Amino acid sequence: MNRLEGKVALVTGGGSGIGRATCERLASEGAAVVAVDVNDAGGAETIALVKSAGGEGVYHHLDVTSEAGWQALIETIEAERGRLDILVNNAGLYRRGFLDDMDLDEFRQLFAVNVEGVFLGMKYAARLMRKSGGGSIVNLSSGAGLIGSPGGVGYCGTKGAVRLMTKAAGVELPRFGIRVNSVHPGYVDTPMGASVIDAIGGDPDQRREQLTRAVPIRDWANPEDIANGIAFLASDDSRYMTGSELIIDGGATAQ
Repeated sequence: MNRLEGKVALVTGGGSGIGRATCERLASEGAAVVAVDVNDAGGAETIALVKSAGGEGVYHHLDVTSEAGWQALIETIEAERGRLDILVNNAGLYRRGFLDDMDLDEFRQLFAVNVEGVFLGMKYAARLMRKSGGGSIVNLSSGAGLIGSPGGVGYCGTKGAVRLMTKAAGVELPRFGIRVNSVHPGYVDTPMGASVIDAIGGDPDQRREQLTRAVPIRDWANPEDIANGIAFLASDDSRYMTGSELIIDGGATAQ
């Protein structure tokens, strides 16, 4: 399919995991992809994969917590592409910490990347989308944005914030032709998914098996499973959705 032919898509955290899979999927649908990350080697590899599959893409370095960086990036996209149709706010951090001993600096870092980064992305991307005649913003929340878990006071807090920021923007921006929706993955086979197991501790194989037993589908998602949902929200197939949640978690939060 070429549902995104002629569209320009910006994907944060495009250097690995869900971000990389999303860049590849959107490009396969015809979008010109702009991947950004602080992982320059990973970002370059993502664009190489996009191009090797016949897609169009470019990489730029971006720290999503930098307002000046966002401003410069959007100006570059406007100068080079003339438009922006899709934003996927995927960049994020995971930190496990219990309430009584989580470091305040770690807590603030989580919010800087996971919340402020999404805010800045929506703010500056929407300005160019308005000039482009509209667009679709997809924010990566999490199952942790729907339910709580021990050791998740910081991470769950950030992903819950993304969920409600999405709803607020999702009712604010449609008058400009811009839709905003959130995606809520469960356990995904990515470097971040591996970091969840590491943070919990113990034997990693036993820990993964334990976590998998809590998922009705009894498996972890591939990054492509999440990218499929993102591509749907980015396309006109979801034209009547805004402020909505797409949960892709194998049934974990349905229990």
